[in-house]
Amino acid sequence: MRSGHRLGELRGPLPGHRLGRRFGWLWGAYGTSALGTWLAFGAFPLIAVQVLHAGPAEVAALASVGAAVGAVVAVPLGPWVEFRRKRPVLIATDLVRCAALLTIPAAFACGVLTFLQLLLVSVVVAAADITFRAASGAYLKTLLPAEDLLVANARFESTTWTTTIIGPPLGGLAIGLLGPVATVVADAVSYLLSALGLRAMGGHEPPAKRREATRMRAGDLLDGWRYILADPTLRPLFFNTALFNGLVMATQPLLTVLMLGRLGFAPWQYGLAFAAPAIGGLLGSRLARPLVTRFGQHRILTGSGVLRAIWPVGLAFLGPGTGGLLLVMGVELGLIFCCGVFNPVYATYRLERTATDRVARTLSAWAVTTKASTALLTAVWGVLGGLLGPRTAIGLAGVLLLATPLLLPRRAVARLSEPGPGPGSEPGPGPGPGSGPGSGPGSGPGSELEPGPRPGPGSRSEPGQETRPEPEPERPPNRGRRPR
Repeated sequence: MRSGHRLGELRGPLPGHRLGRRFGWLWGAYGTSALGTWLAFGAFPLIAVQVLHAGPAEVAALASVGAAVGAVVAVPLGPWVEFRRKRPVLIATDLVRCAALLTIPAAFACGVLTFLQLLLVSVVVAAADITFRAASGAYLKTLLPAEDLLVANARFESTTWTTTIIGPPLGGLAIGLLGPVATVVADAVSYLLSALGLRAMGGHEPPAKRREATRMRAGDLLDGWRYILADPTLRPLFFNTALFNGLVMATQPLLTVLMLGRLGFAPWQYGLAFAAPAIGGLLGSRLARPLVTRFGQHRILTGSGVLRAIWPVGLAFLGPGTGGLLLVMGVELGLIFCCGVFNPVYATYRLERTATDRVARTLSAWAVTTKASTALLTAVWGVLGGLLGPRTAIGLAGVLLLATPLLLPRRAVARLSEPGPGPGSEPGPGPGPGSGPGSGPGSGPGSELEPGPRPGPGSRSEPGQETRPEPEPERPPNRGRRPR
């Protein structure tokens, strides 16, 4: 009996492992919004180019400035969310994103769509996405006991990679038949359905902890960063994920130039190179729980964190033809598989190490830093690519990534001792759609929206990683379509 029991533990939870009806609503809401996000992958740049006849500088600004300004706007929202009920915040951010996105087809139909409107909508969606991630991670921790968090995060991660595989091809078909504005409508509707799913969860959410001061002070905006930097285990992980995601994402434009320009790959080959390996993320997320059960959380966190860092340097040796295509697919498959394992483990580890009354502020600070570092490193690598050439710049990023495992937590620590969710507590949603057009779905709650590469045609996308619902874990950075 003992050996049989042990075997069951090594295999991890059975496929029928139930986390409750409310979690089912949450999971369904996340899957719907994540699919909508991937259906609209690349819609904003296409609208800018095809409808507004924007140039390269404007398209680049749409991708970077929108996310960066959205991150700045979201800075005060993390502390604000901490002292509010989380489910109403989640529903509100879904509705805000839905309304903002619907202004695009409305303006297009009236013939008044402008580039400035696209930029403003991308800012609103980015800020709402960060807010959703922060609230979803805090809400999820009130939903499930600590021992079920990894199961939940693995399910969110699997959903992220599944929608990554099927969303872009369907979105591409819809764009070919109906135009890019149609996929923006689909994305908006997915946020609306997500909000309805969160509303249908029902139940009573315990009131949030009251703020001691009646008004928010300027110093309160830094609470999330203070908490992270004061914790000896969160601090190295924070720098590891910010640097890893930023370097991975910084090479994406350079790889696009190298493959579609100098090496002469066809667009369909480029899309295949980053779409097919996404199956590795699905497989990795399915194995995360059994691996942790067998070897322990810390070993899998550090092991997958080390392994994911060794793959990108191989892209510096990319050549033309079939051999080059297979090289890219092999590197991406290995990277995405490792990120698929890392993301849910990382998201769970971060939630376990964060006090319940600090989750929203901590996750908000994490997401803001990730977006800011990605924008900064992308700009720096754009300059390096011009000075040294894309191949050399990609190789330099790969070499620096080899040093990122030095920032992983070096020893296992016990999780924070906190009372689990009571029988009357309401489950909190996991990750919501990771982001709007121009970004990828995040990982599950508690994960970073760019936790891991989210490869896809036209770009390379939480890990894990978030978010999704957050869901950035670090969800590896969403390498591409977007990203977690």
